[in-house]
Amino acid sequence: SLFRLKDLELAKLGDSDVHVKMLAAPINPADINMIQGTYPILSPLPAVGGNEGVGEVLEVGRCVAALKPGDRVIPASTGLGTWRTQGVFPEETLLKVPGDIPVLSAATLSVNPCTAYRMLTDFQSLAPGDSVIQNAANSGVGQAVIQIAKAFGIKTINVVRDRPDLPKLVERLVALGADHVVTEEMLRKPEMKDLFKSIPKPRLALNCVGGKSTTEMLRHLQPKGTMVTYGGMAKQPVMVPVSAFIFRDVRLRGFWMTQWKKDHAQDQESLASMMDALCQLIRRGQLTAPACTEVPLQDYKAALEASMKPFTSSKQILLL
Repeated sequence: SLFRLKDLELAKLGDSDVHVKMLAAPINPADINMIQGTYPILSPLPAVGGNEGVGEVLEVGRCVAALKPGDRVIPASTGLGTWRTQGVFPEETLLKVPGDIPVLSAATLSVNPCTAYRMLTDFQSLAPGDSVIQNAANSGVGQAVIQIAKAFGIKTINVVRDRPDLPKLVERLVALGADHVVTEEMLRKPEMKDLFKSIPKPRLALNCVGGKSTTEMLRHLQPKGTMVTYGGMAKQPVMVPVSAFIFRDVRLRGFWMTQWKKDHAQDQESLASMMDALCQLIRRGQLTAPACTEVPLQDYKAALEASMKPFTSSKQILLL
């Protein structure tokens, strides 16, 4: 086991530091990958796990101007180590979030909804009525894509793996605003032609699976459409028929939220306007936290195990 629950001394509060009481932090696939060492970011060990979460400011150093006790904060970048009850962090590693955002929404805000928002806005200029296709549609990002697209008036075609409780999952995604939910197998069936009688073929495909799933999604992309890969859960390469490149001029791009944040470190405006837009959607009830299971910190082992099970449709959230 790579994990232990440990009591650590709290660092002394420096002039530019913020003492935070953590409230809730999710377990995401990337958190596990980081710990397994299969992620591009390696934390010097021993390290505290967790890249996402929400906390409350208890105390600030004397040079801290933007935050005050009682403020809610989330991590500004990857690698903060959110699976802890309290921490002392440099001010620039934290972002203030409005206090009226539900705790679970704030705890799951900095990675998945941001990823969904950027992928929907940065690669194709989509207009209301356009459509998007995505695989792993019940993932944290997938659920955010469905809801944000719906708010923008964009139709979604959502691909999921076949499973025992498929009707239940379809119902849940449709309730979130999914226009169509199809299984991987259905992607190559003639019925897909009927589906495209009512909505246009997608100009954007979002891929976090790889392998066959990707090739099947690409078939339905419009000429000059873009496929953005942001994960590879099948651990297989992205396979593209040569004809898709030559005759349909499809574009293949990649996206990594951590890199986006690095690239925009000097551009606080773009980060602020995205956070603003997402918080507005949350307030209006158009963007909810993913389906969550709340777990007290001492039960972290069960939570980690549950987060690695196949077909999990619920995100494990550590309550701190």
